[in-house]
Amino acid sequence: MSLTEQQIRTALSAAVDPNTGKDFVAGKAVKNIRIDGDDVSFDIELGYPAKSQIDAIRKQVIAAVRTVPGVGNVSANVFSKIVAHAVQLGVKRMPGVKNIIAVASGKGGVGKSTTAVNLALALAQEGASVGMLDADIYGPSQPQMLGIAGQQPESKDGQSMEPLEAHGIKAMSIGFMVDVETPMVWRGPMVAQALDQMLGQTNWGDIDYLIVDMPPGTGDIQLSMSQKVPVTGAVIVTTPQDIALIDARKGLKMFEKVNIPILGIVENMSIHICSKCGHEEHIFGAGGGEQMGKDYDVEFLGSLPLELAIREMADGGKPTVVGAPESRAAEIYRGIARRVAVKVAEKAKDMSTKFPNIVVQNT
Repeated sequence: MSLTEQQIRTALSAAVDPNTGKDFVAGKAVKNIRIDGDDVSFDIELGYPAKSQIDAIRKQVIAAVRTVPGVGNVSANVFSKIVAHAVQLGVKRMPGVKNIIAVASGKGGVGKSTTAVNLALALAQEGASVGMLDADIYGPSQPQMLGIAGQQPESKDGQSMEPLEAHGIKAMSIGFMVDVETPMVWRGPMVAQALDQMLGQTNWGDIDYLIVDMPPGTGDIQLSMSQKVPVTGAVIVTTPQDIALIDARKGLKMFEKVNIPILGIVENMSIHICSKCGHEEHIFGAGGGEQMGKDYDVEFLGSLPLELAIREMADGGKPTVVGAPESRAAEIYRGIARRVAVKVAEKAKDMSTKFPNIVVQNT
């Protein structure tokens, strides 16, 4: 009895993608099934970067197909294909930039920039091409965190800027252009214009994700960013503290008002483990981020401990994901990055380039 494509599909529908929670057939990941006698080969196309997962997924899908009676050799080509996804209505896409993810908080000091940089580095480690825009004009911290403070971007044509590179990602920040001790005494319109220039006049090249480290709050800058910049989705960063959660909720509602989907919530400083005795203490309260996710029907992406090493590595220009890649915190950041990428992959694809221009002619 010869093998059929349907038998292979049925076997693969029993294998569940550990990152999406859907089986590979329902998730439309199975492509190009080829049957040659009793040998089977097929492709698994993932919509998110997953370099660290590919071997495990390959073994998983091959094992699933081997359960079909009469199957000989089985080979699977597992790869990632990241596409552009839909943005707010009426906002033009940026050429070359597939997806823009805003990392925001209602309040300063909750670890938003640390989360943003580790998220960007984790996506790059998983095989994506990534850019980082430091949109925090008044307090740019990415140059320090990426270990490239004091460097300046070059312009090859006098019109646009080349982003700086660090740890495999491209970066642009106002911090590259002003002295570290110079305060930015600017009003809203000047800030909006500076952001516009950094975003639009940087040669990002072709990148899968541009992570935007947003300034804290829900004021003028955040509003103009969310109305002009083609954002695929936003990540909200908070701490479990009631005061921080009040402001984080405002940030979440602001994105909802301008029709930007919330990809999820990250809770920082959730627990402190004493380095001397191992005692665990919820210094800022417990479960606030998780409760906020339930209240607004938004995914809780993960929580990070209040840990000296996270702060030291970010200050030292080697954030946790690259500074201590084997650590538990790096593992949490990578897990959050994968969930964010999966959430983006599940969004509607950008079809703006697919529609032909309609031309009305007199005939």
